Amino acid sequence: MDVLDEKMNGGPPMEIIDDVVSVRDHEAFAAKHLPELGHDVKDFQVYTWRLTNWKKLEKKITSPEFECGGHKWRILLFPFGNSNAPPNDTVSVYLDYAEPKKSPEGWHACAQFALVISNIHDPTIYTVSHAHHRFIAEECDWGFTRFSELRKLFNVQEGFLRPTIEEESADVTVYVRVLEDPTGVLWHNFVNYDSKKETGYVGLKNQGATCYMNSLLQSLYCTRYFRKAVYQIPTEDEHPTESVSLALQRVFYHLQTSDQPVGTTELTKSFGWKSNDSFYQHDVQEFNRVLQDNLESKMKGTKAEGAIAKLFVGKMKSYIKCVNVDYESSKIEEFKGTPSSCRSDIQLNVKGMKNLYESFRYYVAEETMEGENKYQAEGFGLQDAKKGIIFESFPPVLHLQLKRFEYDIQRDAMVKINDRHEFPFEIDLAEFIDEASPVRSESWLYRLCGVLVHSGDVNGGHYFALIKPDRETRWLKFDDDRVTPVTDREVLEENYGGEALNGLYPVQRNQLRTIKRFTNAYMLVYVRDAMIDEVLAPFKEEDTPTHLKRRLDEERLQLEAKRREREEQHLFLTARVITDDTFARYEGFDLATFDEKNWPQSDLPTFRVLKQETYSVFKSRVAAHFDIPDNKVRLWVLVNRQNKTVRPDTPIPENEPSLTVEVIRHNMAVRQNDLRLYLDIIPDPSKPDPPPGHIMIFLKHFDTTKQSLLGVGKVYVSRNSKVQDLHPIINERMRWAPGTPLRLYEEIKPGMIEAMKAKSTFAQSEIQDGDIICFQVEQAEKELHDLEIQGLYSNPTQFYDFLQNRVMIFFRPKNEEPDSEHPEFSLVLSKKHNYDTMSQRVGEYLRHEPIKLRFTTTHAANGAAKAVLKRSLNQSIADFMGTNYVNPTTTVILYEKLDVSIVELETKRSLKIIWTGIQNREEASIPFLLPKTSMIHDLAEHLTKFVTLTAGGTGKIRVFEISKDGKAQREFTGSEMIGNIPDPVELFAEEIPREELEASEVDKVINVFHFHKEVSRAHGVPFRFVVKPQERFVDTKKRLQARLGVSDKEFSKFRFALIQAATFKQPSYIEDEDTIYDHKFAPEDCLGLDHVDRSGKARLGAAEKAIVIRG
Repeated sequence: MDVLDEKMNGGPPMEIIDDVVSVRDHEAFAAKHLPELGHDVKDFQVYTWRLTNWKKLEKKITSPEFECGGHKWRILLFPFGNSNAPPNDTVSVYLDYAEPKKSPEGWHACAQFALVISNIHDPTIYTVSHAHHRFIAEECDWGFTRFSELRKLFNVQEGFLRPTIEEESADVTVYVRVLEDPTGVLWHNFVNYDSKKETGYVGLKNQGATCYMNSLLQSLYCTRYFRKAVYQIPTEDEHPTESVSLALQRVFYHLQTSDQPVGTTELTKSFGWKSNDSFYQHDVQEFNRVLQDNLESKMKGTKAEGAIAKLFVGKMKSYIKCVNVDYESSKIEEFKGTPSSCRSDIQLNVKGMKNLYESFRYYVAEETMEGENKYQAEGFGLQDAKKGIIFESFPPVLHLQLKRFEYDIQRDAMVKINDRHEFPFEIDLAEFIDEASPVRSESWLYRLCGVLVHSGDVNGGHYFALIKPDRETRWLKFDDDRVTPVTDREVLEENYGGEALNGLYPVQRNQLRTIKRFTNAYMLVYVRDAMIDEVLAPFKEEDTPTHLKRRLDEERLQLEAKRREREEQHLFLTARVITDDTFARYEGFDLATFDEKNWPQSDLPTFRVLKQETYSVFKSRVAAHFDIPDNKVRLWVLVNRQNKTVRPDTPIPENEPSLTVEVIRHNMAVRQNDLRLYLDIIPDPSKPDPPPGHIMIFLKHFDTTKQSLLGVGKVYVSRNSKVQDLHPIINERMRWAPGTPLRLYEEIKPGMIEAMKAKSTFAQSEIQDGDIICFQVEQAEKELHDLEIQGLYSNPTQFYDFLQNRVMIFFRPKNEEPDSEHPEFSLVLSKKHNYDTMSQRVGEYLRHEPIKLRFTTTHAANGAAKAVLKRSLNQSIADFMGTNYVNPTTTVILYEKLDVSIVELETKRSLKIIWTGIQNREEASIPFLLPKTSMIHDLAEHLTKFVTLTAGGTGKIRVFEISKDGKAQREFTGSEMIGNIPDPVELFAEEIPREELEASEVDKVINVFHFHKEVSRAHGVPFRFVVKPQERFVDTKKRLQARLGVSDKEFSKFRFALIQAATFKQPSYIEDEDTIYDHKFAPEDCLGLDHVDRSGKARLGAAEKAIVIRG
């Protein structure tokens, strides 16, 4: 039995101290002590159990059974506490499911209950506690381990005349409500929950902060017409981590066929994202727009072309209609029912709006143009007019964005709008269709098919989706890797926002406190009822591309094979084989590297061997692999010696054919999980054994010219022969002239490489099987001295020291994407090398002056920049490598190619100024290196030497930054010290136009910025512009065109909008007859130029990171 505490569910025991209610008044008692949980009640029962002789009761007792909701229950009581630890001074009481083993498999019962101990004479004296629980086979009792202290039950409590337990008797009563569970997951703990089995759908894994992406992908996946269109993009010859189309097809196919949650790592890699991008929570609407733009471009010229437009594109008309004369100016343009590349998007206000109908009505509400704001109607002069938007048609699928996130001027920050905003299962949008539209008479009834929900605040939170995949399927909640059924209440009421009544905590009788809800809908998916059978048509087998099925089925078989391999791993061991070839290519200690901390393992031939395989069979496999006759193969087992070397120790005996590889590992390679072997090829099979008294020695050659140390095979020598007897053998093997003088060293262990005495025997030198002797040609002292002057190694001892301290350092450009000018590369260096040596080596690789390189260390976990390395400290590589617990073989250092010496940088500030001239164009990026004490006006003065100012112009330069939202300049006064400007900084400078400098008192100077389709998608550089009284916008445009120096053809594509920070309406697009001077400009208001971004330098709002999908 589970020992559970009341703290797990429900509140603490509550003494009756206010309204007097009798335990026997079931209706009143339940109203007071069983708070409303918002679920339908299936059955309600009260059962009372009279107990006498309390002090003589057994340690554990159960009541007779009673029935409620089709289940049998009983009370489980521990009169002296359910605790093995004395003192047993509490009462423990539980509601117990009576016959769990007799119930059908997978049974459950959701019950809300109150357990009461009361006085047998006065039922208004009692102790009570309530809880709710999902009773299942693993948790078939639930209640209160510390229900009450015994002394409180036996003694009269303050305000009462009797104790609860009187005459050693008491009533134990349980109130039980068995609740309906329409979804089957009420209060589920989700242990062993199977989404596919319960709902037919599977979830998506969260990579860190990708729940926003998962919720949208599930919505798009369930829009079956969209899924079919994605499948029609040709991807046969593409790679999933480089093609968004293929990666998305694969995600969709796995969602169709898998019974486990599906990963999205491949998809985000195809976007060109790095691992840390998955921990950044992007804006869903922006992500949707970028993804669909990418897919739309891939669909061009394919069967799927036009599919996205067919699904999501509608038409709207913007108009100005005169009140007193018959004149109307209007324009019809396309919009998407999702953020897109179309002209307009439907983003509906939540603030101040009661429901979706009100939001739509506000969206199309007419604005009256009168008084100072009259409309200049062509041929009629200034007229009172109505300005507004009306829909010509809606698309089959509407993605309605609810404006839950808005900019708050007072706080100068984005805030989340948690106000209550209701939306229906069905909405008729006919009233928002233009009366003159030819499709007005059609049915414009839409059905809710998806609700994308955000839980949290503006700084972060969690996203999930509620989706109804078709007419027949019930509503489902897609919450990352879990899919569960939900009720209508969970779809609508719980996502309206506003304040919720919380029934769990009664403040006073019949009064419940309200709690602000931070979970609410931010995007609604409506599908037109007349087209729902086409948009959500059943998915057929032929809708999935055959190449995709074939490719993924093959991968699934491979994964299945790998899974079986992992499951059977305990039956196998791995044998890695060193050969004379691998030894000849190997540079390092021993014969190969197996588990060195700072160096990767050697690439050796590897065999997966069944542990019970006999040695003779295994040996035959090895011989066949290397194409060598069986009788020429002898295998030696490598062992870990006490001096931490790994050497061949003993050949495997050939005279025991039934010996298994597991026995060999157990007996000959103690404390090793796998086998490490050396393949010894026998020259003459008629003489398989080495001559008696001989030992096997491995030779390595240290070449001072090549600065290399490589294996040159093995030799058998007599223990009693002398070390110098190796000289002729080596000279012959190396094809050197007889008598070439040599120096020999023994590789004893890392850090211990000793010269050998030529006249000592191998036995005297304590040489044994598997030992390694290194040799070099003897050279004159002058030659050795010359090597050391060049920074080269003159003997094996020095070179072995380098090997012991060598590390592979990976270098990446800090501020650029890797390319031919800024490559990614790796260098092998010694941990003893200092900063200057590293800088020298990197400089040689990059062909860049070492003194003009700056290095930054990185965080091991995510590769992000950590700290700039200071040359003045002259640290060794070991000092700034630090301890890398994540992957000890990888150290990444970022580099910057500078135009100036890093020595100068210590006293000077390096800055780049982007010069935009007089016509707001990024003409040049000019670097400066100035003393940190220089002022901004000094910088402007230096700038005049590098730029050409307009003849007859003002000759004045403005230096500025751009505001975080990209809409305005932040001008420097000129007296700021450049050393105090925070880093990083992007500085701009422009020539101040004469028009601005000579503006009259009545003129207004306003901010102008560039954007494309959405105000949040600012680009280019904002500028200042003079607007004049009584000037029609058609004339203002001419001055704007002159200010920007744009051709007539290009300027004709510009649209112009008034962006008001103080209102939450869409941008107001300006007509030629408008006079923008008459607008009462607030400081944050500005003029927006809506045109295509040809700079490729989009700017986003404060703290927002651009979403880029490259694949």
